Amino acid sequence: MKYPIGIQSFEQIIEDGYVYVDKTDLVYSLVKEGKIYFLSRPRRFGKSLLVSTLENYFLGRKELFKGLAIESLEKDWFVYPVFHIDFNGRMEESGVLEDVLNGKVSEWEKIYGRTGNYTNVGSRFAEVLRRAHEQTGRRCVVLVDEYDKPILDVLDTGKEIAVGGDRILLEDRHREILKGFYSMFKVADAHLQFVLLTGVTKFSQVSVFSGFNQPADISMDKKYESLCGITQNELEHYFAGPIAEMAETYRCDALTMIQLLKRQYDGYHFSPRIVDIYNPFSLLNAFREGMMRDYWFSSGTPAYLVRLLSHMRENMNELTGRYYAPREFVDYKADVERPLPMIYQSGYLTIKDYNWEDGTFLLDFPNNEVEEGFLTMVAADYLKSPEDVSYLARELNKALRAGDTEEFRELLTSFLASIPYDMRRKENERERERDFQYTFYLILRLLGVYTVRAEERQSQGRVDCVVETPDYVYIFEFKLDGSADEALRQIEEKGYARPYGTDKRKLRRIGVSFSSKTGTVDDWKVLEC
Repeated sequence: MKYPIGIQSFEQIIEDGYVYVDKTDLVYSLVKEGKIYFLSRPRRFGKSLLVSTLENYFLGRKELFKGLAIESLEKDWFVYPVFHIDFNGRMEESGVLEDVLNGKVSEWEKIYGRTGNYTNVGSRFAEVLRRAHEQTGRRCVVLVDEYDKPILDVLDTGKEIAVGGDRILLEDRHREILKGFYSMFKVADAHLQFVLLTGVTKFSQVSVFSGFNQPADISMDKKYESLCGITQNELEHYFAGPIAEMAETYRCDALTMIQLLKRQYDGYHFSPRIVDIYNPFSLLNAFREGMMRDYWFSSGTPAYLVRLLSHMRENMNELTGRYYAPREFVDYKADVERPLPMIYQSGYLTIKDYNWEDGTFLLDFPNNEVEEGFLTMVAADYLKSPEDVSYLARELNKALRAGDTEEFRELLTSFLASIPYDMRRKENERERERDFQYTFYLILRLLGVYTVRAEERQSQGRVDCVVETPDYVYIFEFKLDGSADEALRQIEEKGYARPYGTDKRKLRRIGVSFSSKTGTVDDWKVLEC
């Protein structure tokens, strides 16, 4: 079986015999039921392949769709003038965006002609669309891939350019250019048959879409949630052979192999229906290599997200596992330092549940690959420790599995002592205590295989941290410049261990005191049950 990894051309996939997961029934519904669409999906989720599929459909290339669902649905196969704009290149320098747009429009003007009455690139494109409609007798199709990349490439970089004697941010300049260019859709509406814009992010407030009729946003439309990505049924239908081969490698049966793949690469949801979607890039790489590795995350974290995370005021444990109204994570507001929408839209968080009563969504990590990779990145940036955080996590893992709390304490104490003193820069006692708690949380979440809950609400208060392993339950309470006895008393007085009264696992209550002077563990006591 040939896997189309990195191949975004529908034509090449079909002609060269690569495996193709048939989405053409959804493509048919899309083109027959609407006109102007916007679709947001994380990177490497198949957006470019979708655009290529639509391009070949509107070019009337019926032979490429032989044997696919759309072959029996479409009867006409008309040929339309198609205009494909791809912003996947680097857009980090001034003038590049203008060159791309001018180059594309000039190319089309050679085909359909140009009038000297228009000099603005948006107006010129609108005229091209009019001429194409007039000359072919068919309305035009416009497909824009990664519409937001010109903004994301320069987002939060602080790069400025000179415009008319003033200096403005390059990201504002790119936003103005795109807004002006897309405004031509309103002027050219009578000449348009179909428009699709894809991207990672949906911007709000200073939206690039405000100059024309708002596109139908199908990013969370239940009908199109599987338009990109691979569903469970598709996995088992198209990839039974590769699953069986991997099962032999991992010395398990096919059903167990499916469960392993599910934990590692599944878990994305794009509507209240909560239909499981696999990351196609990771899944195809796993089948090609015959091994489960962190393919999607290892392919690179977007630079814009790294920049935005440096402004983040919330800790990750305060963002995950919570319900949000759509307005809080659907649209990215460029004037707000809270990057939750960008984390969600970039694919590092996804929908895990929907509350039908109040219309809120539970957000959390989609799968093991993303959780471990993202938290490793966040931990490395937050802790800025010279030690290998991944190695520490593995050693702590061994200690917890063995119930060796003394080894756990020594490892944690040594690691905290390695963090530079200037990292303990919090202004007040509450912030310093919160800093130690978050450090502890990040380290434990990196263990991956255990249940870790920070600031867990109970009837009498909030437990600082609970860690559950197959054989042990650890209840941690932290104090800053206090005592371990004081922390243990709080566990007892608040009854934090009560929910585990009938649990057959061994229970360990652990009181921990951190020192703001030394930056590490100052006092540690364990009560075993």
